Amino acid sequence: MKIKFNLVVLAALLALTTACKKENVNDKEVLLDSTSVQRPEAVETATPTAQVPTDGKYPAMTFQKEAHDFGTIKQGDKVSTDFQFKNTGEADLIITSARGSCGCTVPDYPKTPIKPGETGNIKVSFDSKGKQGKTSKTVTILCNTQEGNKILKINANIEVPNKN
Repeated sequence: MKIKFNLVVLAALLALTTACKKENVNDKEVLLDSTSVQRPEAVETATPTAQVPTDGKYPAMTFQKEAHDFGTIKQGDKVSTDFQFKNTGEADLIITSARGSCGCTVPDYPKTPIKPGETGNIKVSFDSKGKQGKTSKTVTILCNTQEGNKILKINANIEVPNKN
C-alpha cells in the first residue's frame, strides 16, 4: 500500500513539473512551465532593448574610461569615482537602471534623458567594509542603446589594518 501511495505521489509530481500551459501575451503564444515564477510580461519588460526605434536611430554611450582602479585602500574605507560619458548616438539616451555586482558597490546615474551630444556622469561608490585583498566589482547599466547594456569595472587592493 505504501509503495502504491509513493507511486501516485511521484506521478503527480512528475505531471506537475512537466505540464505546460499556453497563454496569449500581446498576440504571441507563450508556453509557460507550471513551475515558472516569472510572468511573461515581466520577462518582456526586463530587457530595455526589445524595442527597435521606428526611425532606426539609437543613442550611444562613449565613456572617457570604463574601468577604475582605486589602488591600495584600507579596509572600511568608502571611496567613489565618476564615469563620465557622452551620448554620441542619434537619439536620446535613457538609462533605465544601474546595478552594482554587490551591495558594497552603489551607482548613481542620470534619471533624465541625455540628448545626442550631451554628457552625463555615473558616480560609483564602493564600501570596503569586510573586504580584503584584491577586489573587482562591476556596475551593469541597462539603457536604450543598440547593445542594451554597458559594464563598468572597479578594482581595489584592500589592506586589513593591524590590530596592535
